[in-house]
Amino acid sequence: MNWLTNFVRPKIQQLVRPKDVPDNLWVKCPSCEQMVFHRELEKNLHVCTHCGHHMRIAVKKRLELLFDDGKYKRVELPRVAEDPLRFKDLKSYSSRLRDARSKTGEHDAIIVATGTIGGVETVVAAFDFAFMGGSMGMAVGEGIVTAAELAVVQDAPLIVVPASGGARMQEGALSLMQMARTTVAVDKVKEKGLPYIVLLTDPTTGGVTASFAMLGDIHVAEAGAVIGFAGARVIESTIRQKLPEGFQKAEYLREHGMVDIVATRQELPGVLGNILNLLRHRGPAGQVVPLRSRFPAE
Repeated sequence: MNWLTNFVRPKIQQLVRPKDVPDNLWVKCPSCEQMVFHRELEKNLHVCTHCGHHMRIAVKKRLELLFDDGKYKRVELPRVAEDPLRFKDLKSYSSRLRDARSKTGEHDAIIVATGTIGGVETVVAAFDFAFMGGSMGMAVGEGIVTAAELAVVQDAPLIVVPASGGARMQEGALSLMQMARTTVAVDKVKEKGLPYIVLLTDPTTGGVTASFAMLGDIHVAEAGAVIGFAGARVIESTIRQKLPEGFQKAEYLREHGMVDIVATRQELPGVLGNILNLLRHRGPAGQVVPLRSRFPAE
C-alpha cells in the first residue's frame, strides 16, 4: 500500500496536474488593451501588433536597433558626487540610487556609445527611462557633455535619444544647472559644423525638453511619443481650457512644426542612416551626367 501511495500516486498526479504558466507570456497593450504574445511583441520591436502602439523598450535594445548590426562600443563616463544635498523624502536619495542600480544594472540614466549608423561613424547618448524615470541629474549632464566632446574629437555626428520625465528633483538646483551645461555642449558640436540630431522618444518632458532636446538640427520622433514641457493636466488646469486631441503627441507636433519627421520604430535605423549620409556626404550620390541640349549649337 505504501508503494502505491508513495510512488504510483505521485507519478500519476504529476502527469495529469496542469503545468504552471509563467505570468509574463502575454503582455497587455496599454492603448488597445489587447493581449500580445511576448515572442510576437519582441519580434515586432515591442510595437503592438493590433494597434501599432509603441511600448517603451530598454536602452540597450534601443542601441542595438539603431547601430548597424546591433554593434556598438560603450564610452566610460566620469563619476560625479552622489547625493550632494543629502536629500530625503519617503526614502533617502542614496537608497533610491542603490535600488535603481540594482534594478537596471546601470550606474545612472544615460549610456553613451559609438558605432556606425548607415555606415557613418556616430556618437549616441541614450536615456534609460527605467532608471528613476530617466531623470536628468549631474551624471546625465556629464554624459551629454562627454558625448558632445567625443563627437567633436572624432569629427562625428551626435545623436541624443531622450526618454525622461525631466530634471531630477533630489539634486535640486544642481540638476537644473545641467540644462545650461548641456546647451553649451551642444553648441560646441554645432560650432564644429557637425550634425546634431535628436530622436524624441516617449516620454520627453520637463527640463530635458526645455534644453538640449529641442536644439537639434533635425528632430526625429518615434510614433506616438509624448513630447512637451508640463503635463497635459497641469496645462489644462492652468489655462482652464480643453486641449486639442492628441496634444503633445509626436504626430501633433509634426503638424505644428516642432518635429521634422515621425517614424515607426522599424523605420528609425533607415531614417537616421539616410539623414546622416545626406549631411555627411554632401556630394552627389552618383556620377553627374551632362544632359544633351535639345537645340543644336549654332
